Amino acid sequence: MAYVITQNCCKDASCVPACPVDCIRPLAGAVGEPGAQMLFIDPETCIDCGACADECPVGAVYSEYDLPPELERFRDINAAYFQRHPLEATVPETVSPAPARAELRVAVVGAGPAACYAAAELLGIPGVEVDLFERLPTPFGLIRAGVAPDHQRTKSIVKIFDRAFSDSRFGCHLHVEAGRDITHDELLAHHHAVIYAVGASDSRDLGIAGEELPGNYAAADFVGWYNGHPDHADRSFELSGSRAVIIGNGNVALDVARMLLLDAPALGRTDIAEHAADALADSGIGEVVILGRRGPREGAFSAGEFHALGHLPGIDVVIEGGDLTAHPDDDVETTIKLELAREYADRGTTPGNRRIVFRFNSSPVELTGRERVTGVRVLSTVPGENATELLDTALVLRSIGFRGRALAGLPFDDAAGIIPNERGRVVDSDGRTLPGTYVTGWIKRGPRGVIGTNRTCAAETVAQLLADYAAGTLHRDVGDRGAVRELLAGRGITPVDWPGWRAIDDAERARGASAARPRVKFVTIPELLAGSRG
Repeated sequence: MAYVITQNCCKDASCVPACPVDCIRPLAGAVGEPGAQMLFIDPETCIDCGACADECPVGAVYSEYDLPPELERFRDINAAYFQRHPLEATVPETVSPAPARAELRVAVVGAGPAACYAAAELLGIPGVEVDLFERLPTPFGLIRAGVAPDHQRTKSIVKIFDRAFSDSRFGCHLHVEAGRDITHDELLAHHHAVIYAVGASDSRDLGIAGEELPGNYAAADFVGWYNGHPDHADRSFELSGSRAVIIGNGNVALDVARMLLLDAPALGRTDIAEHAADALADSGIGEVVILGRRGPREGAFSAGEFHALGHLPGIDVVIEGGDLTAHPDDDVETTIKLELAREYADRGTTPGNRRIVFRFNSSPVELTGRERVTGVRVLSTVPGENATELLDTALVLRSIGFRGRALAGLPFDDAAGIIPNERGRVVDSDGRTLPGTYVTGWIKRGPRGVIGTNRTCAAETVAQLLADYAAGTLHRDVGDRGAVRELLAGRGITPVDWPGWRAIDDAERARGASAARPRVKFVTIPELLAGSRG
């Protein structure tokens, strides 16, 4: 018997060192390289000890005999990876040891996965103090406000930070915005180093005619709306039409398509924001078209998320355009995606079902309409074809990538949308290192990878910081945590601390329990602040 890694894999890689026979692949490669979007277990080497299942933070590992019917395919997917990549013994990577004890204070700006991994890594070293600063009253960034409401297992990854964040050496300053409430220079005056993990919150534009029309939104705005992000809770979207068009075909696009088409009972079992659940219950949308400029081989979605679409009750998956033929040099995940696409294409449709339509080799060239969007003009990207088609729709959601935002006092690479850096050390326009200033996550490498990718990314940044500490470049006198509190209090700012967040969390879960839901979220800043006070 063997264990199997399934769809929900976050690539955190906690399972890798837990395996006593080293049979989980692929190992972490270069930071920032997306590579495979999940891990796999070699069924021939697995000794059925279950250590990986115990360690998995998102419940993605099952005994092959306990696989739910909708996940049984992953038994073959895991095996297929090792048929293509036979298991080879690995030599453990040599890592410079961290100091046994460090007198070091570090500020981490942001509270998403990258920030949390960096903070936890630092807190693993005795003597290091970490202060976390986040502009919202809640931590966990896109785990809370980006992961789809029907992916509760993925959200459970936050449990791995419980122990580190309960340490007395961890200071939490939620509802404090770096650059507004406290400057970069002030952070450095109270800490030996600052790590920025602020993500990439801006959405890219289409660059086509008509994109200024109402009815065209960033998919991230829609995601924030249904997840109850305070910045987006008061938005509204046109849901009365029969069709929505999503431009881009990454996992965010697939999440949005599901949320638009799931029925009210299915949404009612999630932690979707109540205002979104109410609006979607009255939605007239029965078809979501997902546009991809290239073919299915280049689809940005993961094999696991693509596979899950085929198990949604009352929803057909339709494939239009693109070469579905597998090539001998295709990697395992691409082969799986093409195989799934062929199966979906052969299924046909069921009268009365809602539909997710993948339109490959299709590029938007214009949004039509006078006062608001009424359609998307689409051009075939197949060489030699110049055919266009107008898709009627009142709702367009662009899911074509993110870019970071410049921060006061720090350099910024506008072309790449990141803070320029060398393996996490921030550098200026002349390539000179800014003392004590570091980055991790999307603001460091761009919007690539999955949640677990941030673990490797954060470890690299922390390694550079510790190397600088060992070299003596961070040694100086700095203010303590009490001085930070006094500075903020003098400006009338009362941060939400970690017990305050736990009060919010407890209250939301209690509200959810009465409705048989994981939680019912507070979605405005005043509600969240009131919740933090119990």
